Amino acid sequence: MGIAVSHGIRITARVRFEPAHSDPNVARFIFSYRITIANRGEETVQLMRRHWIIRDSLAAVREVEGPGVVGETPVLKPGEDFSYSSACDLRSGFGRMDGTYLMRRVRDGAEFRVEIPTMHLAHPGAAN
Repeated sequence: MGIAVSHGIRITARVRFEPAHSDPNVARFIFSYRITIANRGEETVQLMRRHWIIRDSLAAVREVEGPGVVGETPVLKPGEDFSYSSACDLRSGFGRMDGTYLMRRVRDGAEFRVEIPTMHLAHPGAAN
């Protein structure tokens, strides 16, 4: 589990290898992840955009950027949390992903970025 806190926003990331959806024989490794975004600040905020950097030991670095997460741009009042699940595919059994969320303060529209903790993606059987 990884945790990052910036600007009063706490991001918790958990990752899991998905053997039922992976096929190492054709270089397909699937990792699911669950993110919890917790507003521990004093202002209501909205998640506007995501920016992921995905590093695969056998492929080029990929960047994924777009509005919201899983089709949502959640608004979080102080003390509220929002969780979602998604997945990432790799060609190898080793990689990592991290990035940022662009947040907006509802009161004045000011935007700021919060860090997403690094998630280490590792096929459990490949380490031996």
